[in-house]
Amino acid sequence: MTIATTHVGSLPRGEKLTPLLLARDHGEAYDAAEFDRVVQEAVDDAVARQVEAGVTIVSDGELGKVGYSTYMIERLSGFGGHTDRQPAADLAPLPDLRKKLAAIMGSQEFTRASCIGPVKLVTLEPLHDDIRRFRAALDKNGKGVRAFMNSASPGLITAFQVNRHYPSHEAYLADIVDAMREEYETIVNAGFDLQLDCPDLAMSRHTGYQDQSEEEFLRTAAANVEALNAATANIPAERMRMHICWGNYEGPHDHDIPLERVIDIVLRARPATVLFEAANPRHEHEWKVWRDAKLPDTKILAPGLIDTCSNYVEHPELIAQRIERFAGIVGKDRVIASTDCGFGTFAGYGKIDPAVTWKKLAALREGADIAEARL
Repeated sequence: MTIATTHVGSLPRGEKLTPLLLARDHGEAYDAAEFDRVVQEAVDDAVARQVEAGVTIVSDGELGKVGYSTYMIERLSGFGGHTDRQPAADLAPLPDLRKKLAAIMGSQEFTRASCIGPVKLVTLEPLHDDIRRFRAALDKNGKGVRAFMNSASPGLITAFQVNRHYPSHEAYLADIVDAMREEYETIVNAGFDLQLDCPDLAMSRHTGYQDQSEEEFLRTAAANVEALNAATANIPAERMRMHICWGNYEGPHDHDIPLERVIDIVLRARPATVLFEAANPRHEHEWKVWRDAKLPDTKILAPGLIDTCSNYVEHPELIAQRIERFAGIVGKDRVIASTDCGFGTFAGYGKIDPAVTWKKLAALREGADIAEARL
């Protein structure tokens, strides 16, 4: 079996699409027909480019969403206002670096709402639009290709949309479980694998949950995994993947919680495939944590083998060597070559040049082929 390649989900939105996404996010007037046309055009192109680059498990690039962690406020009730972002713990004492990063990556102009009322499902129309556009793009440019769609995990929603309504974190989670369950099941019923984005299990230790002690954070993370499992109880584990990360930005990352502190919690989650950072300078060494962990035979590892914070294009030989590490742990049939994080986590925000995205994904395929030949 050929080693599969994939990525974390988000792709650059481009200059044409970004203003439309931000206008809709800000509640400004926009042309709905033009929006749909531009998104469809972008998804068509993204699927074609993924297939051309040799990606074997493709996504719609989350191109119909302003961001991976805030899009649900147009689908659910209970969210409102705007809360300014708290700097990540590693960047807080470095104001000059924060300015430099903003100049390079762009500003995060999306709405950061808080939870101000009961969370309930209002509409899944935007999801059905995403599915329709993705299916059309696959029919045009990716027939027979395996595909996945992203969705925010319950814990991710709590980490980005601060609770200002519920008496406890657990009460907030309980309503999110009920509100998001249908989205998860709809994606799988449409024929796609479901990817649950879970930076709340790692990154949020130094971002959204940074005011908690480490023990409090670990309890929160465990509760988030329980919520994820409850919300996906009706979905087969092999139809799901989850992504954990420490943040897709070029900061010091010296406040990142070590993988060994959270891996047992991560492995309690139901999704069979786990995507994680394994290429950047702060986390590449943690392949040994996966080697030493008690991995269930049902788990598939999808390590990040290319960095999504740098425009360096990794050499295919380096990628092959990284694959071989993980194949030595679980066998090559349980390894999927992936990326550290998304290439376009928010509209108008990101360091990677769009053209470099496709070069990196092509190198990923080339490296997987080298590893396949040797293994």
